[in-house]
Amino acid sequence: MTTKTALVTGASSGIGEATALKLNDLGFTVYGAARRTDRLQQLAARGITPLAMDVTNEDSMRAGVDRIVAETGRVDVLVNNAGYGSYGAIEDVPLSEARRQFDVNVFGAARLAQLVLPHMRAQRSGTIVNISSMGGKIYTPLGGWYHATKFAIEALSDCLRLETRPLGINVVVIEPGGIKTEWGDIAAAHLHQVSGNGAYADQAAAMAKSLGSEANSRRASSPSVIANAVGKAVTAERPKTRYAVGFGAKPMIAMRRVLPDRGFDKLISRASGVPS
Repeated sequence: MTTKTALVTGASSGIGEATALKLNDLGFTVYGAARRTDRLQQLAARGITPLAMDVTNEDSMRAGVDRIVAETGRVDVLVNNAGYGSYGAIEDVPLSEARRQFDVNVFGAARLAQLVLPHMRAQRSGTIVNISSMGGKIYTPLGGWYHATKFAIEALSDCLRLETRPLGINVVVIEPGGIKTEWGDIAAAHLHQVSGNGAYADQAAAMAKSLGSEANSRRASSPSVIANAVGKAVTAERPKTRYAVGFGAKPMIAMRRVLPDRGFDKLISRASGVPS
């Protein structure tokens, strides 16, 4: 029996690390990718192969996929997890940073899909898992560029699913809610830096407090809930197209679906503590 191979990006911590470990436990040959391989040594100790990869660098991505195929002969699963949250008022965020957000969160994922698809087509099997967010369905104050990337991932995934389904390839979107990772603190720090002064300072202070609040951290789900959802998706004969998992994901997405725009505006502003 051929062992299936999985590539997980952003594997140095949080969701990516938990997902790499889960797929390893399920019997996959796992390559955990990150820019710095020194942060992957814990995974290496568990039998996961560390892979240096920068999802904004074409040569790095191509070399990583070529290495996996050379060593295993196949690619069965791609988990596009690498990403970050860049918060700040749309007026304040330099377009260079907005482009970098898209390069990491969207174009890196899309390019890796392009690179693995020829191998999956040859096998007539494979699963591409794109880690989106409930932020791909809802919005929060001062998160315009981040949410734009996640909305884009949702649309790209839907189109890719239609294109690849006749070829035997599954495309799955995971929509995490609140997860215990470094994400909130990093986003809050960037928000202070970008919009902590000036016209949006009051909103920035409130939103940063919400992003980094201890209460939210206590309620947040473990990264393992996302890893378990990925595990279900890649082992199912007919996986769901979307898995909304983690604290708040399902109720927030449902409320966005049923509330009118201004009603959701009020709800999300109140929840974020941002003046409306």
